Amino acid sequence: CPHIMVDCSHENSNKDPALQPLVAENVVNQILEGNRSIIGLMIESNINFGNQPIPKNLDELQYGVSVTDGCIDWDTTEKCITNMHEKLLTLK
Repeated sequence: CPHIMVDCSHENSNKDPALQPLVAENVVNQILEGNRSIIGLMIESNINFGNQPIPKNLDELQYGVSVTDGCIDWDTTEKCITNMHEKLLTLK
């Protein structure tokens, strides 16, 4: 059986970090519907939402905001993981 890890970011969320929880929910639903190929997922996450360019003056960097891909914030990440866990517990 092939194994698949789903990236909740990039094209699966149209590069909109706010859509990552929706992608994660869809992945969980696929598992609940019997898809046994999915072995995990990846979420772009950081302390704070979004991303930022690297400024010339590094003192202008916002703490906890990605300098690469846009990320969901920690509170959203925690809720997303907790919701996935609760739904997946029904498989046992």
